[in-house]
Amino acid sequence: MQDDAGTEDFLRTLKRVFDLAQSQTRGSDTLVDQLRAHLGADPSALAVFSEEFEPFEHPNLQAGVNAWLERPGVTSELIGIGLESKRYMGHSLSDIVARAGNPDGPPVIPGPVDYTNFHLADGKVMPCVQFGLYLVSSGDARLAVFIHGPTESGGPHQKLRVEAMSGDAVAGQAFLADVTSLMQAHNVYRGHVVSIGVGQIQFGPVPQTLVHFHPRPRIARDEVVLPAALLERIERQALRFSEHADELLEAGRSLKRGMLLHGLPGTGKTLTVMYLAGQVRDRTVILTTGRSMGLVTSLAQMARTLAPAVLVLEDVDLIAEDRGNPYTRSNPVLFELLNEMDGIRNDADLLFVLTTNRPDVLEPALAARPGRIDLVAELPLPDLQGRQRLIELYGRGLDLSEVDAQDLAARSDGATPAYIKEMLRKALLIAAERGHAPRITAADVDASLAELAEGGRLAERLAGLRPEAPGAAGVPAGARAVVRVTGFPNS
Repeated sequence: MQDDAGTEDFLRTLKRVFDLAQSQTRGSDTLVDQLRAHLGADPSALAVFSEEFEPFEHPNLQAGVNAWLERPGVTSELIGIGLESKRYMGHSLSDIVARAGNPDGPPVIPGPVDYTNFHLADGKVMPCVQFGLYLVSSGDARLAVFIHGPTESGGPHQKLRVEAMSGDAVAGQAFLADVTSLMQAHNVYRGHVVSIGVGQIQFGPVPQTLVHFHPRPRIARDEVVLPAALLERIERQALRFSEHADELLEAGRSLKRGMLLHGLPGTGKTLTVMYLAGQVRDRTVILTTGRSMGLVTSLAQMARTLAPAVLVLEDVDLIAEDRGNPYTRSNPVLFELLNEMDGIRNDADLLFVLTTNRPDVLEPALAARPGRIDLVAELPLPDLQGRQRLIELYGRGLDLSEVDAQDLAARSDGATPAYIKEMLRKALLIAAERGHAPRITAADVDASLAELAEGGRLAERLAGLRPEAPGAAGVPAGARAVVRVTGFPNS
């Protein structure tokens, strides 16, 4: 019994020492004390208003907050919050206030402000608050504004969040409305060419949206080797609509439109897209492919905000296979794409450009419905004249005086632009190894063709030769074989 009583006395004494140390640590510099002093009220009794955004909107949110804080009569102090789990857990301002006000828990005290750097156009770097609290004064209004970026383990659908706490509910709501408007006015993506991708963060499996800025392409019209009438139709759909926007709107016609470019690999779909991106110098171009297509709703919203804009979805068959195919599973991203294309205002100058190598598998509701896709353009294999132009184009900077370019064009029936480009590149490398680059000889060309053929039919197909249609002589239905390019070495 005496031992038990001694233990109890020891524990009570230890608790008093701990409570004393904790109270001294709290002092008057805890987060709750600072919020109470700034807001003039108990923060646990105040409402919190919030808005969420996609992670790629982080620099726009920072630009909007900065613009609001720069208004006349506004002062602010930015403080960090000392939480050991802030890099891995999602915290709301209400959570932090409740935790900071718990007398039985560890104190929540100010700490360093966490920033994330975003790389913008022209090499500019914009530091954005990742985890921080602004104490804001604007006239008689007092606000606490909390910014919390995506965490490293918050799940694949986590958002960027901004929250406002104030004794005046109207002031908190007005702040969020103003900042949202300022985000659009100061959008860092407007007028640029950007690509949207999805990557992995350094510590863990959480997908992260990645935005990259690209120089505006400078591709001359004569570098797009397509039949003249086809290129004119593409330009009319992509460019002329915008040039005559006022006349179309006055006549009650829609500016929103869609275009599908399809053809064999290597026929110039991406080059054509880059050419168009270089021509629309006053508008935003958003490029996307692969996993980032899962963000189609957010990307369409982004394009609407930035209109006039071009939204490019390459390899759209990845998400838009025919729902009538018994082996095709329903893809919710396809429904999102259809809804977004239908939901755009008629006066929004927004162009969807879709590309695919497999038009036969596309959902008819997407590819065969005017108002979604208004122009379907097949990029064909180049004819003799086109192949001559390609040899001249990709031969720039080379000495082809010893090569019969006209004969080479005639022999290369069935070759794509990509094949001709690769053939000349390999010929230059061979010439360099032989010590006479940039002079290309007929022997260099023959060696290049032989090297392309060494991998057999599959390698030639991947390099850009024409496949035969299923059912052709010697080709089983459902299979594809490569047609030999006339005069090219056999594998």
